[in-house]
Amino acid sequence: MRAVILAAGQGRRIGASEKGKPKPLLRLLGLPLIVRSILTLREAGIKNIVVVTGYKGQMIREQLGDGRRFGVKISYADNPDWQRGNAVSLHCAKALTGDRFILVMSDHVFSPEIIKRLAHKKIQTGEAILAVDKSPDEYIDMDDATKVYIENNRIVSIGKGLRKYNAVDCGAFLLTRDIFQVIEETIKEGKDTLNDVMDRVAKKGLLRAFDIGDEYWIDVDTEEALKHAERLLLKQLIKPTDGFISRVLNRPLSTRITRWLVNTNLTPNVLSIISFFICIISAALFSIGSYLSFLVGGLLAQFTSVLDGCDGEVARLKFQTSSYGAWLDAVLDRYGDAAIVLGIVYGLWSYTGEPRVWIVGYIALMGSLISSYTATKYDEIIRKKRSSNWRFGRDTRLFLVMVCAIINELYLFLVLIGIVTNLVSIRRLYIMRTSS
Repeated sequence: MRAVILAAGQGRRIGASEKGKPKPLLRLLGLPLIVRSILTLREAGIKNIVVVTGYKGQMIREQLGDGRRFGVKISYADNPDWQRGNAVSLHCAKALTGDRFILVMSDHVFSPEIIKRLAHKKIQTGEAILAVDKSPDEYIDMDDATKVYIENNRIVSIGKGLRKYNAVDCGAFLLTRDIFQVIEETIKEGKDTLNDVMDRVAKKGLLRAFDIGDEYWIDVDTEEALKHAERLLLKQLIKPTDGFISRVLNRPLSTRITRWLVNTNLTPNVLSIISFFICIISAALFSIGSYLSFLVGGLLAQFTSVLDGCDGEVARLKFQTSSYGAWLDAVLDRYGDAAIVLGIVYGLWSYTGEPRVWIVGYIALMGSLISSYTATKYDEIIRKKRSSNWRFGRDTRLFLVMVCAIINELYLFLVLIGIVTNLVSIRRLYIMRTSS
């Protein structure tokens, strides 16, 4: 299947021309809007894309190229009359579309799941399917939004000025080639917007609604909407498997750091390695065996816990997730955890001379590693059940390291970790047994 992205507009409302670039090239959390659209389509399984350019189209073509670096194939259609309505832009792509295709706007941000589900809808000759939101969030500008009124899953009226409506247009369509004939008929009547075209389809009873449910989307049409889009995407980084400390402390801090990191060239894998080396520095400080080194080591341990979330956040925001990256992060986390525990054990032994520290440390180390190992499978169960139960994970362990370092009770930390992590692993085994 192919997709068409309309990217011909100037973007006056958001002041794109004042910034010296077309609106599709405005950046949102490290990526131009149109690149985010392309990668969203790729994530949904669509890799053959037609981009319709107009205002400063050459800048867009130079930025995107043939699409190979994004893992897609990009073709271009030019709209010399880009100041006219967006239906004219779509018509420019007539020769490049297949029998059925997805249509999106370059200034809309979508959950890939919306496109994935829309692309799998069955569509009859002459029909059009429009993604709609029946419960728009408060950040949606209802004054500017295109409203629709739906009866029996068919859109019977559409327009910005509708007084009676029960959903809003999300700016994503599944269309057939028949739409071009409707566009031509509409333009002959002196109308040239997609709303005009879809209104014509709706009056024929051929415009179907696709409810996006709880998936997210936003039209980035103003500076305020751009800020809302940033907050919306950062909110998506919260995972159902996040532990209590991660939700309350780490994630709010890591997303602030990530907001800066996405605008650098640092890759997720590099961030994983940086986080690991901070773990090693923390472990080395613990091994010195003084209160000051314990204190600084504890603070660094908590910092690496926060930073540990940034690699995954950057990967998701910039569509750079990979199996290898997840594996590298997991392996380095285990090595880092082991180094910190061993550093604490050696530091306490140097500080107190008590040999029992090694026995307690061994139990704590084994419990920590086994707890991390069982967490992977356990997280799958939590994800399936959408459970929000408390989770004893790495975020909690490293937070306890910091607290115990501050109060100079790192031996207590080893005892707690030795008991709790092993009990948690036994509990997880029981839950997985009863759930299988």
